[in-house]
Amino acid sequence: MIRSRWWVALALVATSIASAPAGAATSPGSLPQTHVEPSFGVPLTREMTLLASSLAGSTDVARRVFFPEPAYIRMKTGKIAEPASDWRNRLYGFFLLDVGAYHRRLATSHTTFLRVEANPSYAKWIPPGACENTIGYWHEPNVRLVFRRARAVVSVLVASLISWRGVWYVVHLGPNPRPVDVGTVDGYQFGASVPGPGGGC
Repeated sequence: MIRSRWWVALALVATSIASAPAGAATSPGSLPQTHVEPSFGVPLTREMTLLASSLAGSTDVARRVFFPEPAYIRMKTGKIAEPASDWRNRLYGFFLLDVGAYHRRLATSHTTFLRVEANPSYAKWIPPGACENTIGYWHEPNVRLVFRRARAVVSVLVASLISWRGVWYVVHLGPNPRPVDVGTVDGYQFGASVPGPGGGC
């Protein structure tokens, strides 16, 4: 059976994971989940500033804001087949493709990250058993990143954040689901706009 081009692209992209920096000695994903709701203040701004730097400039820090593989495996074991493979070849693979698409749309010497806009009222605790997960987590949909490009203000969506141990992580950058299985910029528009809508998991 011949694989479609997008699946081959995901497989190629995912090979970079093995050589990626290991980061901290102990991955947060290997530690137990908590019910702590992540902050919408300075911690979220710090995480989204890291993400913005990978979208408009260096892509090296992108993995630092993405949902940890060990946590995903813990959440999905018993719910889906081969959760580690699903994380590498689909979830993280799409994220890297999306980072490339956002980078091509935003990267310029005249692009400056201004702020993150999120609506805390959209945050929802997703209980164990929901959405094919064995472990609960906080979910925040459709956060908006605001940039200045030359004289214009533009913004893009981050489709979905979920929590692990009181920290927000990107789980879907581009739209999920998406009309075409390629790297996709979600919600690009002129002006800051507003985050949302709510919902999803």
